[in-house]
Amino acid sequence: MAAPLIEESIVINASAEDVWAVISDLKRMGEWSPQCKKMIIRGGAVGLGTKTININRRGPLVWPTTSKVVRFAPNRELAFRVAENRTVWSYTIEPTDNGVTLIEKREVGNGTTAVSSFLVDKAMGGTANFEAELKLGMAETLGKIKREAEASAARAA
Repeated sequence: MAAPLIEESIVINASAEDVWAVISDLKRMGEWSPQCKKMIIRGGAVGLGTKTININRRGPLVWPTTSKVVRFAPNRELAFRVAENRTVWSYTIEPTDNGVTLIEKREVGNGTTAVSSFLVDKAMGGTANFEAELKLGMAETLGKIKREAEASAARAA
């Protein structure tokens, strides 16, 4: 059974606006995430209800998913629900004295789909291994977002 919550966070020496500019540009997700290699935005600008097609990769395995933005609060929070497994991935920006803390979460409300559970078990090495890999991937993603947001803030200064 999937963990109800996986979470990582990082302190970023940049404004909420600088961090928001990075995380809300979903077309760039492939630059940050070790697993989600591309997000294709359906429609215009990203906002509540925006739908995406996602291309994911893990070693030789490549698979598509779709998602929908379910929370969108500029400079505070962005979350999208993946239709194929019902997980919600979110980024929350919390102000600090010297910048922000960015929190990435993967939430599983009422469990994932049977197909997702089967694939994680048979193709991804089982739930425990896959979720440990996701947690490491979150740390990698947040580190890349931090570098981009801090570089952007430095360029603007």
